[in-house]
This record gives sequence, structure tokens and C-alpha cells, in this order.
Amino acid sequence: MQHDKVLILDFGSQYTQLIARRVRELNIYSEIHPFNKIPTNIDDYKAVILSGSPFSVRGDEALHPDLSNIKGKKPLLGVCYGAQYLAHFSGGNVAPSNTREYGRAKLSFVKNDEAFFKGISIGSQVWMSHSDTIKELPTNGELLASTHDVQNAAYKIKGETTFAIQFHPEVYHSTDGKQLLENFLVNIANVNPDWTPNAFVEETVDELKEKLGNDKVVLGLSGGVDSTVAAVLLNKAIGKNLYCVFVNNGLLRKNEFENVLQQYEGMGLNVKGVDASARFLEALAGESDPEKKRKAIGRVFIEVFDDEAHLIEDVKWLAQGTIYPDVIESVSATGGPSATIKSHHNVGGLPDFMKLKVVEPLKALFKDEVRRVGASLGIDAELLGRHPFPGPGLAIRILGDITAEKVRILQEVDAIFINGLKEWDLYDKVWQAGAMLLPVNSVGVMGDERTYEKCVALRAVESTDGMTADWVNLPYEFLQKTSNDIINKVKGVNRVVYDISSKPPATIEWE
Repeated sequence: MQHDKVLILDFGSQYTQLIARRVRELNIYSEIHPFNKIPTNIDDYKAVILSGSPFSVRGDEALHPDLSNIKGKKPLLGVCYGAQYLAHFSGGNVAPSNTREYGRAKLSFVKNDEAFFKGISIGSQVWMSHSDTIKELPTNGELLASTHDVQNAAYKIKGETTFAIQFHPEVYHSTDGKQLLENFLVNIANVNPDWTPNAFVEETVDELKEKLGNDKVVLGLSGGVDSTVAAVLLNKAIGKNLYCVFVNNGLLRKNEFENVLQQYEGMGLNVKGVDASARFLEALAGESDPEKKRKAIGRVFIEVFDDEAHLIEDVKWLAQGTIYPDVIESVSATGGPSATIKSHHNVGGLPDFMKLKVVEPLKALFKDEVRRVGASLGIDAELLGRHPFPGPGLAIRILGDITAEKVRILQEVDAIFINGLKEWDLYDKVWQAGAMLLPVNSVGVMGDERTYEKCVALRAVESTDGMTADWVNLPYEFLQKTSNDIINKVKGVNRVVYDISSKPPATIEWE
């Protein structure tokens, strides 16, 4: 089944991915492409959106898209930089703003009989983020909305289905942003909103059956959401021809290897668990440099995975849980295309010598969409709601060198913290949580004896995609109980601290 598609041209805005996600929330498939790499099959797209940008249309570095096959020919929406571009280079005037145009604003004028603003009225909150302002509308421009400080907050071009807005409908601060996108895409551009999780599953399974036929596929499972959903989709398509490998690197959470294996087997997957923990710990012995630890883990994983793949006769495909943000080609801060393609964390970037063709059933989906697809596949909500966990595991949460004893200590601490979050109904309110074992000993007193033992730091953040994150204000009572439980139950720890730094300037992990 062919779905209507929306093209989003990226001018380097921090919000471009958010535009795509908001469009997809309307059950409309959207794709992001750099402004200077417009697809040649433009007829395949029902509408086009121009993103914002850190650049100015007035500057020498202004980014110029070729809109000759789009403007006036397809429904077009310019957002922020896109709106300024459509004005400045089509008979209008854009100048530096002499009033503050950042943050929340209220619409003070709305053209009520305009379909673009159906259901949106004066007083609706919008989010501004720009330093230039549109002083004069372009040729045939018609004013649609204003705020107190921004006269030309929205306009359209008469005789075209071209619309432009100075604010950002994709951010949550624009309270009617989703309604506005729906007005433009569904009511004006006549895009059919039929791209649902169920439709994705049905079509992807059919495509996988056709692509893979009777071939064998190997997949490295991590216990995370992406590889799990990929495995269930593939299993639905090719059944026992899917060979899943779950490697225990000795750096997983407490009892995770056994628990996840049991969970997978209950899902009917063909899974082999490989306990290579001794091999990983041996490779990490005496190494304290974070990057060298990562590389050692990646190298050993490749060796173990390659060994297992060779045991499968005539395997032809490697499946990966790669998702859309991993493959988007974005625009860099200098205006040129910036490839953000990265090796998938589950498999550490497998080398060419494996000679396997790659299949990536999730590469069109954002993380939240992977979870929705997983739900439509009937995957357990607890598994879909699991916090992200770093590929190198506890190795980058143990600062300094790795030993089996340090891993034991951190696993015990982490288990108390994570189980406590679940018991206090806090787990689903946190995007990611974990404990760090610090390379310091601190003095303490237990009974009548002085102790000189380890210090651990607890970390809990809220985020949407991990690019930015804020520390979570967990209840003092919870932190007090957790600290007491850790110190009383985990031999070797006598001090617990809570990390209250956000990203940026800190990162989520400590290494």
C-alpha cells in the first residue's frame, strides 16, 4: 500500500526532527532531507515543509534551496527560517528584530475564516525563536496572524497553497501546533493520515518475506527496545530462519542475562545465550581509559558474535535494530550536509569480513514509534518501557579499571536503585537511571568501627531523545531509603551521592 508522504527540508534547525515526529503523530509519513539534496522523485511527496535554521536569510551564508519544482506546484509550509526565506527572496523584506522574539507569545490577531487557522483563536500560545523579523510580506502575501511583538507571524501566498509561520508549531510550547499542522496537511494538502503502527507491521512483514525469502538471518539482541522489536518483526516474517544471539559481556545489570533470555524464550524467539563475561573482563583487565574500554568491548563483541555467526550454516543476512535518527543526514552548523550515520550500538559496527548483507526493519522509525509498533505486536509493556542502557554496560559506570568485584558492587547498588524506582512508582517518570561507582574511597563509621569504602553516585534524568536531559527531582524520602538500603546491604559501599547536573553541560553517563 502506498502512503502519502511529506518532505521536510532541513536547514540545520535543532527542531527539524521534532517537526517530523509531530507530523507522524498525525499518522502521516514524513522524511527529512537536507535543503540542498531535494529528492528527484518530488512527485512522490504530497506536501513540503521548510524547517527553521540558525542562519539568517540576510547573510552571505544564507541557505538557498531549489524550490522551482515545489513553490506554487505543491502545498508548501515555511517555518521560521522557511517563512523568512519565502518572504525575503520573493518581494518581501526581512530585517533584524528590534524587540525580543524568543519564547512564549500569544496570537493577538487571527484571520478567522482561514482554513489554516481552523480551531485556533486569538490568545493561542506559540513559541518564537528568531533574531530576524519579516517587515514586509512577499508579493501576493496575505497576513493571517500576528502577536503583540510580531506583526507578520503568519501569512499565505494568494493563488498558491503556500503558507508561512514565524513561530514553531512542532514544540509543545505552541499549544495548538498539532492542530495547525493537521489543518495544513490534512485539510489543505489533502494528505491521507493512514500511516499507523498496524499498517507499518503488516507492510514491513510482507516486505521482509519478499526480501529474505528462505534465507537465514542472524541478529544480535541487546535486551533493549530496538533490537527486540526488530526481532519480533523478523520472527513474524521468517520464523525459525531468524537466529538471535544474546551475548553476556559480564557488564549487564544484576540477573539481566538470565531474566532477558527467559523473557525472549517466552516470546517464541529462536535465541541463543552466550556467556562471554570472562572473555570481556579479561580484555578489560587493568584498563581505565574510557575510550579504550569502549574499544575493547566492541572488539570482543565482534569476535564473539562472529564466532556464533559462523556456527549458523549458510547464514546470509545480519539484522540490526537501526532507527531513523541513526541514518538521517542532517545539515551542520556551517550549512553543509553532515552525515550523522553511526554504527548501531547493539552490534558495535560489524566489519566487512563477515560478508553478510544487512537488513534494518526499523530504519524508518523514531524511538517513540518503535515503542508503538512494539505495542501493536503485543510485546510486553514492561519490556517496551525499559530505560535505555549503554552498549558498554556497567563498564562506563565504573570509573577507572574494571574488576569482577567492582561489577558485583555496582550490580547490587543498581538493582536496589532501579527496583526502588519501580516500587515507588517512579520508574516510568524517569527516562534513564543508573548508578556510578566512583574511583574514590571515603571514610565512614559502622557500629564502633571506621570504614574506608567506596562511594556511589545515583543518576536519574528526564529527556525525550537523550540529546538534552534534566536531572529528576526525586523525593527526599525515596533517596533517604535508597541510600540506607545501599549502605546496609551492599558490602564495600559507605557513601551515596545524587547527581544533580543536567545535559548540557554534563552528559548522562559519567564516562
